[in-house]
Amino acid sequence: MNHIPIPKNEPVLNYAPGSAEKKAVRAELADLKSKELELLMTIDGQKVATNQRKRIHPPHDLQHTLGYYHKGGKDEIQMAITAALKAKSAWEAMNWLDRAAIFLKAADLIAGRYRARTNAMTMLGQSKNIYQSEIDAVCEFCDFLRFNVQYMKMIYEIQPNSMSGVWNKLEYRPLEGFVFALTPFNFTSIAGNLPCAPALMGNTVVWKPAETQIYSATLIMDILHEAGLPDGVINLVFVDGSTAGEVIFDHHEFAGLHFTGSTGVFRKLWARVGNNLENYRSFPRLVGETGGKDFVVAHPSANPKAVAVALSRGAFEFQGQKCSAASRAYIPASLWQDVQKFMFEDLEDMKMGSPEDFRNFINAVIDEKSFDKLESYITMANNAKDAKVIYGGKCDKSKGYFIQPTIILANDPDYITMKEELFGPVLTIHVYQDEKYEEILHKVDQTSDYALTGAIFARERDVIQKSSHILRNCAGNFYINDKPTGAVVDQQPFGGARASGTNDKAGSVLNLLRWVSPRTIKENFDPPLDYKYSFLAEE
Repeated sequence: MNHIPIPKNEPVLNYAPGSAEKKAVRAELADLKSKELELLMTIDGQKVATNQRKRIHPPHDLQHTLGYYHKGGKDEIQMAITAALKAKSAWEAMNWLDRAAIFLKAADLIAGRYRARTNAMTMLGQSKNIYQSEIDAVCEFCDFLRFNVQYMKMIYEIQPNSMSGVWNKLEYRPLEGFVFALTPFNFTSIAGNLPCAPALMGNTVVWKPAETQIYSATLIMDILHEAGLPDGVINLVFVDGSTAGEVIFDHHEFAGLHFTGSTGVFRKLWARVGNNLENYRSFPRLVGETGGKDFVVAHPSANPKAVAVALSRGAFEFQGQKCSAASRAYIPASLWQDVQKFMFEDLEDMKMGSPEDFRNFINAVIDEKSFDKLESYITMANNAKDAKVIYGGKCDKSKGYFIQPTIILANDPDYITMKEELFGPVLTIHVYQDEKYEEILHKVDQTSDYALTGAIFARERDVIQKSSHILRNCAGNFYINDKPTGAVVDQQPFGGARASGTNDKAGSVLNLLRWVSPRTIKENFDPPLDYKYSFLAEE
């Protein structure tokens, strides 16, 4: 096999005061805020405008207009499918090294010339502070693009044994048809990886980003174009989900879905695909990473300061809008006073506001729908008999969608916010009696339908071992003495089971295997010329 560059995780820049990287991001923020962009779809390599323009604003500054995106409909979806199918033959026939070169170049462009702009567009469009944007939009996305090339090479190198006179091969064909990438708002890296991973393996893609991520999605598309991606391989469309579904899931050539989003939506899509199976050329591949109700469990032997920091970061970074965010915690009574004290100190020190002010740890939640949902749960807790808000709870959408980091103390471990995913800066804590640690582990396992991430904190090794075993099906990404967020490509492959998805592990070879359809080839160099086998001979 040909040599490819050895991938390394992209270093995270620190954006210290006076640093070159901070100056570059500030300049990009100022430039972007000085103009209103026209954001067009990209279909078959062409920019596509419509007569329906939709305003985009920062979640933290509702009065400012970042630009307008051009919204499409069924016609644009059909155009994108047609373009993907037209591009398919030439794209899958391209040498894998040339496909790899495109995505490796895109990674270098993001890490280099477009680093500041990638960060600035994510900061403005999704209200991420610079550190959260850097680890997501730049570093993780670059890691996906580079390590996926290595995984592709690993897959192609998996070949069967051959006997004398026979050559056996596995050919890793792309899926027959087109792939639909349906991507979320919260991670620019995931939004980019969901179309790019199938495309790397020779598939062509229709990509529909979340409306609240369109601003940074257009930059990804432009960078891929600059990196040499052929027309029609990835087609970026801005349409309603229901509109896309009406065309895509009834199409004979629908071959696969790469999805990150809510469990409810994924279940509906799965059911729709299941009801249409007789209409498809093949059984579609459905790959989904969905919701989470991610936990932190502290044992009485845990370090209370470490627990508090894990909760302060794990629950409130990017306003808790991570599918991996810590949203329920179980703290022993003997540690609770110290954990509470340390957490309150952290929260009092956190500043909230625009990500354009680099001193702000907390920014805005993504949109009004999310804001209203979170506010309703906080109001519910304020009026509950078996729970109470012990920190935060203030909500203000006069300038932007700001929700103060909020902690709910639940006397009942089955209180609603211990079970339902909220996707915001709300952490619910249940304090248990020390002697009931093992009992609480089983409660953690039984409380939620999700199984995405989770963490335990303990000093004693036998406790760690036993806890890991009891909670073995609770989380696809399990952390010991660490917060349950921050998975790194090629270090902690990401994904969960149960109601959290298909656990196909983005950031590993396992995900790329889902985008190929292997063909076994046997070539006989000296085929037999007589039908008779030796057992037929006379004694």
